[in-house]
Amino acid sequence: MKQTWWKEAVVYQVYWRSFFDTDGDGYGDLEGVRQKLPYIKELGADVVWLNPFYVSPDKDNGYDIADYYGVMDRAGTMADFERLLTEAHALGLKIILDLVVNHTSNQHQWFLESKKGKDSPKRDYYIWHDPVQGKAPNNWRSYFEPSCWEWDKHSGQYYYHSFAVEQPDLNWENEELRHEIYKMMRFWLDKGIDGFRMDVINLLAKRKDLSDVEDPYNLSYLANNPGIHEYLQEMHEEVLRHYDCMTVGEIPFVTPKEGALYVDEERHELNTLFHFQIADEMPTWDMLRFKEIQRDWYEGLKGKGWNSQFLNNHDHTRQVTRYGNDGEHRVASAKLLATLTHTLPGIPYIYQGEEIGMTGVTFDSIEDYQDIAMKNRYAEEVNKGRNENDVLTSLQLLSRDNSRTPMQWNNKKEAGFTQGIPWMSVNKNYVELNVEMDLQREDSVFRYYQRLIQLRKSNEALVYGEFKDLLPNDETLHVYERSLREEQFLIILNHSDDSHPIPVSTACYNLVLQNLDNETNQLRPYEARIYKKTIK
Repeated sequence: MKQTWWKEAVVYQVYWRSFFDTDGDGYGDLEGVRQKLPYIKELGADVVWLNPFYVSPDKDNGYDIADYYGVMDRAGTMADFERLLTEAHALGLKIILDLVVNHTSNQHQWFLESKKGKDSPKRDYYIWHDPVQGKAPNNWRSYFEPSCWEWDKHSGQYYYHSFAVEQPDLNWENEELRHEIYKMMRFWLDKGIDGFRMDVINLLAKRKDLSDVEDPYNLSYLANNPGIHEYLQEMHEEVLRHYDCMTVGEIPFVTPKEGALYVDEERHELNTLFHFQIADEMPTWDMLRFKEIQRDWYEGLKGKGWNSQFLNNHDHTRQVTRYGNDGEHRVASAKLLATLTHTLPGIPYIYQGEEIGMTGVTFDSIEDYQDIAMKNRYAEEVNKGRNENDVLTSLQLLSRDNSRTPMQWNNKKEAGFTQGIPWMSVNKNYVELNVEMDLQREDSVFRYYQRLIQLRKSNEALVYGEFKDLLPNDETLHVYERSLREEQFLIILNHSDDSHPIPVSTACYNLVLQNLDNETNQLRPYEARIYKKTIK
């Protein structure tokens, strides 16, 4: 497979509203991102992915867009973005934006026009359906609501929404609508951005059969429907092929075989994808399942397309809390998880704060949470008669707010995130866990990330090399090789609270990176080692 800049890149995700606030309103902003670009550059990342900052009522933290061409007041101005983009490029950083085109806000001008009535010229920009026997067309759920259909009294029809009621889905069968989207994509690419992270891109095509489903809670029926690949190939032909840009699709509910259809380089759709077999199907750490997923995706994409490696993002609990040990072994396990994502096949993604080992958070009351999905599910379960505390406890670990607490810059008021009142409470552990302290220590999580990133950049085997799992049936140790021509790496990880002997010979290797100061043959809890040898 051909070598490209984006395959070799390390992506740093910025959830800007929780990153750095420069105007004291309690929300991060684009100017805050600009000011922290040198920090991201120092870490070693190449690409900055910005979550949506477009004009929005903010019902779902910017994923409900009312104007694709404007910047919301909380984020700043278009001039702020242009300055950020210019300075990023001057530093050698690339910028990719969220592309949210499965749905808009119900305040978007298209929907306001569509809602005027059945004769509206924009009516077919969205998905409308008559009642069936006086009720919603079927039993389908949305991600955030018990039904994906919302009644519109004015026109006597239901409209379709895969997420919140305020996020009506676009009708991609409408050719005029598709070309409006392509026009908007060209606007941002012509401005100089370097690509898109495409939000739930495999939901664009809808099922033609509107009959009830057997299990409405299994939302796979919303995704990967006939027509999706034709839409993406058209998008590539109309827009993407004309730019040297990176595209990564958020693609839930796919197997490796299905995923390959989206990223196979011969099919001209997307560069790479986020699948969610780990994030959505592995609520807590399961070594055997993790290994199986990695092997399956490696074999499924080998010679065809490119994978992405991540363990947390703005929608998933921080990795050290969910998949590591955020207590006694926080630092070691944060480094171990980093070793995984930066040495397995695929593009590594760093979610802001991950590089200092930030942890998840547990709030005492549902009122303290902002996550619309969690709040709606809480209300639904309590209304069924379940105990409020039991429901809250069951939802806390996987709440999206776990990863959305403000960035912890220092041990001063509000962790140095804002001079005002933060939009979401800062994690109380900021006093001893923050960027300023990590930068002062050579053995910190941040410094380990730096060394790990540099190791990957300096060795093509860690990017393009073959992958071989050496202990597929071990429940605590993950041992694998990456090899390319004369380079071979051996990665040994002890993902457990116990010590274990090194299970393979390292006699022919040189130790090039480890997360703990240990010269024995006994792996300590959450110890990670990377060995290298030159093949003669």
